[in-house]
Amino acid sequence: MMPPQTEDDRLYRDPQLTDFYDLENGWAPDTEYCRALARDAKSVLDLGCGTGLLAAALGEGRAVMGVDPAGAMLDVARARPGGDKVTWVEADARHFRSDRRFDFILMTGHAFQCFLNDADQRALLATIAHHLAPAGRFIFDSRNPVLEEWREWVPADRRRLDHPRFGAVTAWNDVAHDSATGIVTYQTFYRIDSTGQILNAASQIRFTPKDVIAAHIAGAGLMVDEWLGDWQGGPWHADAKEIIPIGHRT
Repeated sequence: MMPPQTEDDRLYRDPQLTDFYDLENGWAPDTEYCRALARDAKSVLDLGCGTGLLAAALGEGRAVMGVDPAGAMLDVARARPGGDKVTWVEADARHFRSDRRFDFILMTGHAFQCFLNDADQRALLATIAHHLAPAGRFIFDSRNPVLEEWREWVPADRRRLDHPRFGAVTAWNDVAHDSATGIVTYQTFYRIDSTGQILNAASQIRFTPKDVIAAHIAGAGLMVDEWLGDWQGGPWHADAKEIIPIGHRT
């Protein structure tokens, strides 16, 4: 889910790089938790749905809409098993509006952090409030800035991937943090081991304190029922890894 500062981010918009997304962001505790939370929902809106892994898994027996601004990601979503059961919309979540209301609205994968300033975050939350049914619930996640997780995203920390087309790939990141804004700019590198070719992209995300997120939620006419600190359902605390609000309309 990309605001203007990152709308040209190749990591999401270049078909050559979208292949890597599911390798690094496959089924995980956040998708599993949200699938369980959506169990009784008759309609679901997945904002920042990316390649549609979760939305497609939820598509059987309910109305599901997946919204993302990256057409290359939605191409993957449409082609995946179950993709034909989901309504896919290429749109920016800050400005997306429809006449539909949803029982459950979710945003996973730290997509909230792609909104790099207060105005963009408030606009996103206004979209959630607009589309939430009277008895509906919402959930999203953001990394806790206190833990300074970006310090781990360094070139020395390399990971190996098994790509379906390229074979063995070595991946790593490099990062810069702006303490004034909370914005982290990070580079993602993929080296195809068989050829030595390196693909890379630059991305930006914001690490927003919980009290700021809480103020934006309240300002959007939403109320938090529960704050989680991880995707195993643990309660939020000052040193929790995640900031995860679950709530409803006021």
